[in-house]
Amino acid sequence: MTPRRSPGRRTRWVALLRGINVGGNNIIPMADLRECVRALGYTDVVTYIQSGNVLFDAPGTARQVATTLEKALSASFAYQAKLVLRTAAEMQEVLDDAPEGFGSDRTQFKYDVLFVRPGVDVEQLLAEVPVHPEVDVATAGRHALYFRRLIARETSSRLNRLVQMPVYKELTIRNWNTTLRLAQMAGTPSATDT
Repeated sequence: MTPRRSPGRRTRWVALLRGINVGGNNIIPMADLRECVRALGYTDVVTYIQSGNVLFDAPGTARQVATTLEKALSASFAYQAKLVLRTAAEMQEVLDDAPEGFGSDRTQFKYDVLFVRPGVDVEQLLAEVPVHPEVDVATAGRHALYFRRLIARETSSRLNRLVQMPVYKELTIRNWNTTLRLAQMAGTPSATDT
């Protein structure tokens, strides 16, 4: 749980937008995304790749910042914006919670992090996520699920079934490389060591 912050104190946030620039839907140029975030008075705004990752400094609680940003994105880009918001410290926890060896054998496996929105019970989500016992491994952390898929049998993976489940609207997926890079950009010290 993110602690309450005084109104003037700024926190480094990582916003993970869901459902933009995928399959020709909700196309948002990164320059426009940065401008939208800056217009809220947020500072040090940077984006990373086209899948909707934006880092910025802003005062307020996680709920305040997420609500403000979702409203601004919905109004500016005419779509129902949903995002997952994490602090730099929470990104460190995402790295810390990763299963031992997660991301270490990229010739054999694909590694994804399923970031969940507030209110989603990660342990309960783990029980609901479909896995193929010979292909997939899913593990729960504090803020995310970690999903490993065997590349040689990727077409048998059940991760794609998740998009048909109602809970899919309450999470967003980033690959492990993107997760590491975002943590590094947020100032997470161990992201450079991983």
